[in-house]
Amino acid sequence: MKTYLVTGGAGFIGSNYIHYLFQKYGDDVYVINLDKLTYAGNLENLDDVATKKNYRFVRGDICQADVVDPLVKEADVVVNFAAESHVDRSIGAPDAFIKTDVYGAFILLEAARRHGVEKFIQISTDEVYGSIIDGSFKETDILEPSSPYSASKAGADRLAYSYFVTYQLPVIITRCSNNFGPYQYPEKLIPLFVTNALEDKSLPIYGDGKNVRDWIYVLDHCDAVDFLIYHGKPGQVYNIGGGNERTNIEITDLILTYLKKPHTLKTFIQDRLGHDRRYSVDTAKITALGWVPEHKFERAMNSTIQWYVDNRSWWGKLKSGEYREFYKANYNKEL
Repeated sequence: MKTYLVTGGAGFIGSNYIHYLFQKYGDDVYVINLDKLTYAGNLENLDDVATKKNYRFVRGDICQADVVDPLVKEADVVVNFAAESHVDRSIGAPDAFIKTDVYGAFILLEAARRHGVEKFIQISTDEVYGSIIDGSFKETDILEPSSPYSASKAGADRLAYSYFVTYQLPVIITRCSNNFGPYQYPEKLIPLFVTNALEDKSLPIYGDGKNVRDWIYVLDHCDAVDFLIYHGKPGQVYNIGGGNERTNIEITDLILTYLKKPHTLKTFIQDRLGHDRRYSVDTAKITALGWVPEHKFERAMNSTIQWYVDNRSWWGKLKSGEYREFYKANYNKEL
């Protein structure tokens, strides 16, 4: 039985990854979920696994070595999803991003080095490359991050690589495109626009709405990460993408059409500072190992939109602040 330490496991991708592990391995895996429970961490994402004997939740910060060290000591595999990840927030308050994304990764890497884990997966992002007009970025291309968020992820990305070169720590770095799916905090484009449309509120579109992103269903990302644990080569970077490039306008129209909401809800606002025009990654490297995404974009998008339709109580509490107050009261701490 392998023990996985999943950091940021109460967040969007982390909680989906924990669900993926239990669905795939059942009782043959032990999962430790380390999460600070900031505003985007939600234990309701994991209600269905909370009582499992092979699951343990630890509330803690990856920047605290005394919390991290004993958990890494138990783990065979460390998967670091923990990060501040919202670009807009990084523009207004970059210090939290540098601390969590870079220093937190350092604390995890140091503990992994001391205890000799089998694999350390550093979850990076395609945003570290910056924008590209034509073609797609390969893993060997120069990194040109353009926001404090992407710069902090690039820093952690390269720090993880240095631990492979210097200490032979079996690190694998993944750079994935935009994820979508259930349990995504409603500040990101798809859940924000779906929930706003359901509330008949405006959908705020930056600039002309023609910024392009490649979208991947979150469970395909989870599958790729687990695939690389067994088939990836230590010290390597792997791009992960869905091959579904869409403009923000296209995503918005798809949501409004599915929900049968008026397209007059679209509202164009001033563009974000340093807004990258297009992200695109070349996934030939992971494809050559035998991995391809399973989920078709249109079907996965429709099921994602429907999930938010069916789970209004989940996102309603987040948007109203009720969830935040619940955890503040129960843990007697500020989040």
